[in-house]
Amino acid sequence: MYPHLQQVLEGVLPYADFTSKTLVSDGYFNSITLADAVGELSVEYGITIPCDEITPDNFNSLDAIAAMVRRLGGNPEG
Repeated sequence: MYPHLQQVLEGVLPYADFTSKTLVSDGYFNSITLADAVGELSVEYGITIPCDEITPDNFNSLDAIAAMVRRLGGNPEG
């Protein structure tokens, strides 16, 4: 659904199941991979992700991440 976004995240989470709606709950994200993802998303989409946006709800699925990127002014579709 978001192939470009998934490709960006695969650099940080190469073994993640992006069909999952529980990326955080399933342990794909930890403090290091989450920080890496925030950095990659910021650079790739030209957005700033404020600390209050770094929540399990915003990172638990590809759809949630895409919605956050869009909300912050980026285009998750590429």
